[in-house]
Amino acid sequence: MSTGADLDRLVRAAIDAARAAPATGDVPIGAVVFGPDGSALAAACNAREALGDPTAHAEVIALRAAAAVRGDGWRLTGCTLAVTVEPCTMCAGAAVLARVARVVFGAWEPKTGAVGSLWDVVRDRRLGHRPEVVGGVLEAECAELVAGFFAAKRKQ
Repeated sequence: MSTGADLDRLVRAAIDAARAAPATGDVPIGAVVFGPDGSALAAACNAREALGDPTAHAEVIALRAAAAVRGDGWRLTGCTLAVTVEPCTMCAGAAVLARVARVVFGAWEPKTGAVGSLWDVVRDRRLGHRPEVVGGVLEAECAELVAGFFAAKRKQ
């Protein structure tokens, strides 16, 4: 089990990745995949608007890139996915299918969250793989990124 400082480090890296999203017009959500040794394998921000791709969520992009870096096919066994906001159903499913060991995230998302809020895809007992989940890490800071983005949009 990681310490609070370790978890903060993971989510801070995701926050750094999220900061690139507003430049592309995307909601500032960031994700980083860390290898079993704690090194960052891949980082991404949302790119739905930039790519015109409904699946271009930060988590999916980071998981794809990490699998390519790791070079062990699609399995990310032993890896941690750190995200600024609780993953949606698509991203939670992708984390399960990639076989990540752990999902760590900042802000809870009661409207679309699928790692404990609205649904709990990653801990569904019917699935063959269930990652550990740690939520609410640097929650206020992560929530502020998204709230600030939408507040600025409303002013436009």
